[in-house]
Amino acid sequence: MTDSPHPITIGYLGPAGTYAEAATNGYAQWRSSQEAFRGEFRPYPSIAKTLEAAASGEVPLVVVPVENSIQGSVTTTLDTLWQLEGLHVQQAVLLPIAHVLVTQAPDLKAITTVYSHPQALAQCQRWIETHLPNAKPLPTNSTAEALTNVQEQPQTAAISSERAAQLYDLPVLARDISDCPDNCTRFWVIAREPAHLTGSHTAIAFSTINRPGSLLQPLATLAERDINLCRIESRPSKRGLGDYVFFLDLEAGQQEARTQAALAELRDRVETLKVFGSYDALKLT
Repeated sequence: MTDSPHPITIGYLGPAGTYAEAATNGYAQWRSSQEAFRGEFRPYPSIAKTLEAAASGEVPLVVVPVENSIQGSVTTTLDTLWQLEGLHVQQAVLLPIAHVLVTQAPDLKAITTVYSHPQALAQCQRWIETHLPNAKPLPTNSTAEALTNVQEQPQTAAISSERAAQLYDLPVLARDISDCPDNCTRFWVIAREPAHLTGSHTAIAFSTINRPGSLLQPLATLAERDINLCRIESRPSKRGLGDYVFFLDLEAGQQEARTQAALAELRDRVETLKVFGSYDALKLT
């Protein structure tokens, strides 16, 4: 009989019942099916704190949301990744998102406030405006944290997952409330360990000097090597108005010769280049 593997601690945006926890659990189950692996989960109160735990070595792995199919990039994740050093993407995890309305109120008309993470509120904005026109949306650090308000205030509601409602033993009043039916969030598994070089996509970010052609030249470097982009996102550098950092996902693995050549040339064409590594996508159901 073989010994059980030593557990690997994985940080995530908590508390229990968040979509980040579901993505973490799905990743751990998948990895345990591939190798001797056992995950032990540790919740953190914010995305920034989660990433900081990985950067400091407090935990070896973390799972954070990076992009939603309705609301786009999770800007806190991108900004924190740029600010911290030595973090690498190990895997992408694609999780279907099915929001429900959790409340102890007898009907929709009795609800005065609806709590949730800002991303969840935005993903259900039209539904809220249609069905809860008089309710005030208020943001929380996570969808699961929003449920603590429902426990204490019977005229409030929260947007969360059905599993979270079950964990907190709270009733669900409405299901499938996302504005788009195919709601999905992409998470990244991140570690201080160098990323694998064999993934199908490569995540990078760079800053430029504000001058004509400063973005065109890096993009031309990729285009000349037939490297397609599946995402490009600009974020303020925090150094001044009009100064940006660009995040890109390349449809090419870091191990490919064309990618290696492009990255070498990019280092001479941008101010600062960060290569977060290559990854494959795990799609959960």
